[in-house]
Amino acid sequence: MTKRMRRADDLLRRAGRALREWPGWFILAAGAVLCVLGWYGVSGETVAARQLPYLASATVPGAALVVAGAVLIAARQAGRAGESADRRTDQLLALLVAEAGSGSGDGGEPAAGAVGPVVALPDGTLYHRGDCPLVAGKANARTADAATVRERALTACPVCDPEPPGAGDAADQGGGPGAGGPGAGG
Repeated sequence: MTKRMRRADDLLRRAGRALREWPGWFILAAGAVLCVLGWYGVSGETVAARQLPYLASATVPGAALVVAGAVLIAARQAGRAGESADRRTDQLLALLVAEAGSGSGDGGEPAAGAVGPVVALPDGTLYHRGDCPLVAGKANARTADAATVRERALTACPVCDPEPPGAGDAADQGGGPGAGGPGAGG
């Protein structure tokens, strides 16, 4: 049953794409033909009053059809970009739902201390718990200490909501150059 539904959904998407793209090209071509006919009619008249009917009946509607066709073609291109965005959104939703369903067994979230140190991606702006679905399986995720978080101005991931690094262990580190002690300036 789900296979049929997927096929039907795929068929509807393809039909929608075709209905958006091909009429756009036909409308654009018809507009170009009208513009050429209007230009041809205007070019044969020397008196401006006799040129007006050609402008009103062919050139202006032709230009409008060219714009309408271009809009339909652009909608097709935007549809392609929207599909990839929809696919990424669906993947993220699947990750979030899978994470919520595989909790710690008591229905709550696992404790932040149980997952180890926080991690960050090299080009990212967030720091995550080690088990966060947004960094799961990414080989370039690196451990982020308090100094790294401060230097890169990283913020906590809203999905996994990690504890700030070094919140409980600043006293254990001896207050070195990266420690966030009372004298540390921001």
